[in-house]
Amino acid sequence: MPFHTAADGCRVHYETFGDKGPRIILIPGLGGDGRFWGGVVAELRNHFRLVVVDHRGAGRSDRPDGPYSIGQIASDVADIIAAEGGNLHIVGHSTGGAIVQTLALDYPGIGLSYTISSSWARADERFKSLFIARAELLEGGMAEAYQRLTQVFGYEAAYLDEHAERLAAAVATAATALAPLPVTAARVRMLLDHDRLTDLPRIAAPVHVIAADGDILTPPYLSHTIADAIPGAVMTTLTGAHFHPQARPLEFAAATRRFLADLDHDR
Repeated sequence: MPFHTAADGCRVHYETFGDKGPRIILIPGLGGDGRFWGGVVAELRNHFRLVVVDHRGAGRSDRPDGPYSIGQIASDVADIIAAEGGNLHIVGHSTGGAIVQTLALDYPGIGLSYTISSSWARADERFKSLFIARAELLEGGMAEAYQRLTQVFGYEAAYLDEHAERLAAAVATAATALAPLPVTAARVRMLLDHDRLTDLPRIAAPVHVIAADGDILTPPYLSHTIADAIPGAVMTTLTGAHFHPQARPLEFAAATRRFLADLDHDR
């Protein structure tokens, strides 16, 4: 399990999977733990070489006090891409999609293509209210309430029923898993500053934008706004809630494979 050590000494965890095919890096959402991609990795690893990252401040990475920003995490990912030889396709979900936007704009040519899943390019008032409230729960020490709401926002009702025992265990361990809570709250608040909407038309590389039809955390209109801003972007709508890559990995992996196959066919 390799680590990238950033200039400030923070160790950022990442893993590699597969030994053949095109190369893809998978960037998770706000939870910041690359294990979010476990099901997608299982579907893709026999056909692609995968790099799966954790964010600084989450997962198996170090959790410095801060400050935290999308740009800083994008810088960490850019360094990992360079260490792994570059020339790969970049896929990010939710906060990972904001990181993908930043990589495409601030590190031109770093990716062969960019997939932005269930993300946003500018925080509207609904988004701000929701994520400020989530940060305030953490700042108030209410880790269990934060985790419960994350599950309600993230999964379909049937998934909540089918995985009730595992999700209850996640609530019970939330205070430990999300510690230190001020770090996790700072990571939530960093989302409010992400605003690249007017920059998106500068992205010239192939872009795949994915939305989920039942997503109430980052509703589909936010993804459509991204797709509309990027010339030639391909838009895909999948079934599911916000955590659809985790709950429905077969569908996400299939959409990714179709997009990359179409790119290869167009060359």
